[in-house]
Amino acid sequence: MTNQKIILASNSPRRKQLLEWAEIDFDILVRETDESYPPGLDIEQVPVHIARGKAMAAMSTDLYRKYETGRLVLAADTIVIIDQEIMGKPTNREDAIMMLGRLSGCSHNVITGVVMTDGQKEIAFHEITEVQFHDIPPRAIEYYVDQYKPYDKAGGYAIQEWIGVVGIKHIRGDFYNVMGLPVSRVVGVLINEFS
Repeated sequence: MTNQKIILASNSPRRKQLLEWAEIDFDILVRETDESYPPGLDIEQVPVHIARGKAMAAMSTDLYRKYETGRLVLAADTIVIIDQEIMGKPTNREDAIMMLGRLSGCSHNVITGVVMTDGQKEIAFHEITEVQFHDIPPRAIEYYVDQYKPYDKAGGYAIQEWIGVVGIKHIRGDFYNVMGLPVSRVVGVLINEFS
């Protein structure tokens, strides 16, 4: 579909997998960045702001400068929102159990911000998916946390793991957005804006 090789500014194995499924050729180039954001920023813009920081950090490396000029960089960040509050990544077992207990029986939004830039042109957008969990018994939450250790995941869960299979009541929007990348939209931007 597209023969352009891009740079993925993410170590996420889920984003890597999604790009592979979409048959997009890419290298991974990541530089650690500050994931804070300005106070008062609209919630929908928070992951876009963080993704932009990841893209700029990757482009500032010596390794990026070894590529031909104008190599496209793709960066993304995913957040979970419940009651207008951002749920980050759990810091420990108790935090993960608390987060999932809060999501149990409720709807929440997963927002992924995406930035695609070649240094001259930038396309930035966010995608929102609504997810609703069934009521999940505390022992099931503890089982998931102990077995899957979801400490690197916003909201303390991954939709493609056991908790998603047994716990999700319905989804409104892009499933893959919840995994970490609205890949069909990314492919559309690649074809329409950067090919």
